[in-house]
Amino acid sequence: MRRFVGLCLAMFGLSCAPLAFGADVPTMQVELYRIAPGQHVAFLKLISLYDQANVAAGLPPRQLFVHQDGADWDFLILQSAADWTDEQRTKFRAALTKLGAPQGAKFFIEIRKLMAEHTDTTVKGPTTAGDWLKQLE
Repeated sequence: MRRFVGLCLAMFGLSCAPLAFGADVPTMQVELYRIAPGQHVAFLKLISLYDQANVAAGLPPRQLFVHQDGADWDFLILQSAADWTDEQRTKFRAALTKLGAPQGAKFFIEIRKLMAEHTDTTVKGPTTAGDWLKQLE
């Protein structure tokens, strides 16, 4: 699984590398999900609610990648790992309440009903090898 996550990140980085030339390299959260049988639509609907709340808080929606072939996973989600402002956090929670989306411990229980397996990690990127090497100077 770890090898495949690395491959996904490399492919994503290569596809977005032109955007990062000379720019600060963002910190991203990478989430890889294998969904419980029959729960794919419910999972997407839940993630869609959280994307709507992100937009209401002035944050971008998650980037969703849908498995097509290969390893044993269903969805890969990328989102910023940057700290939110208090205002964004307040707007996000208010939007979740308005949307009727689970929060806190309820979110933990609800999303786990939908997953068979989940892993996440924090990464820097997208960037290029050359730009990353400059950070070593």
